Amino acid sequence: MRNLTLERIVRFVIGAAAVTIVGIILYNYSILVAYLLLAMIVSYVLDPFVNRLQRMGVNRTLGITLTLSAVILFIVYVSTNVLPLFVSEMLELTNNLNIKNIETIAGQIETKLSAEYSFIPDGFIQDNVGNVVAEFFDLSKLSTVLSDAVGVFTNIFSAFLVVPFAAFFFLKDGSKIRRDLLRLVPNKYFETILTLIDKIEKRLGLYFRSVLLQSFLVAFSSWATLSIAGLDNSLSVGISVGIANTIPYFGPIIGYILSIIVSIIETGNFSLVLVCMIAIFVVQMLDNLVFQPILFSRSADMHPVAILFIILIGAETAGILGMLVAIPIATVTKITIAQITWSFNNYQVFRLGNIPQPPPPG
Repeated sequence: MRNLTLERIVRFVIGAAAVTIVGIILYNYSILVAYLLLAMIVSYVLDPFVNRLQRMGVNRTLGITLTLSAVILFIVYVSTNVLPLFVSEMLELTNNLNIKNIETIAGQIETKLSAEYSFIPDGFIQDNVGNVVAEFFDLSKLSTVLSDAVGVFTNIFSAFLVVPFAAFFFLKDGSKIRRDLLRLVPNKYFETILTLIDKIEKRLGLYFRSVLLQSFLVAFSSWATLSIAGLDNSLSVGISVGIANTIPYFGPIIGYILSIIVSIIETGNFSLVLVCMIAIFVVQMLDNLVFQPILFSRSADMHPVAILFIILIGAETAGILGMLVAIPIATVTKITIAQITWSFNNYQVFRLGNIPQPPPPG
């Protein structure tokens, strides 16, 4: 009780009040916080390009302006030329995807199998497929899900002015913001926090750049291979496969399932199933043998089993969104624990002062 002073009580109350205020802000202004985080991610992704322009002699402010302008023009092009085609194809697929069509296809499978295997009861496959699909996938809600997805894109584009504006100042004044925040850190923790922030920023920047480029390459490759395979909706499937591929392990599975379902919906039979599976297989080989070794050689720092369980925990906690953010959160947590442990063992920064030490032996 002798260590419980008025100063310690005041510090605790101020700290608790600050945490409470931050929690209230995060809860009540979650959309603005999301825009802020998105702007930080954009700044992490674009920072190397701005730095390169600066090394080439371009003024940093001008370099930031040119880089953000190029990104905005690219987004405008995608939103006006690619996104409408994607939405149109997805709406058409959603309208054609219903339990009746799936039961019809299941009936075709049953007819072929019954001719070869007489022990299969009549109606066994056709009757059960519809029940299984309705129970596990609830296809009647696909239109609602698609509408929600379009709504998410609408909210993102509603922040079209906020995110680039915030990203501009993160890129321009990031070092100043970091210095101002570090002034609040006590001296004995300064080196630990500075090193921690530096490692987290470098690792997250590398991770987000790698994932973004990998997603683009997988989407483009899927669109190209599925077009060669003869799939009419290759653009929407390719974009979906590229987005899904941001989820380790489960992304490729989603790509296979999606290509199979779309090929069956288009043709009403299985004539394109094998070809589409081969097309996705080629893309996955490119991803595993070329894209990932080049892009993730420095950013991957976790055991594959750990990544699998982290993604499962994220899925259990927050669904698809949890799967997407699980790896970045785990990366930050891992770096934080490692840095604090190293600092504790080497600098003993968390040891309380004025603790009497036992006399040396002898």
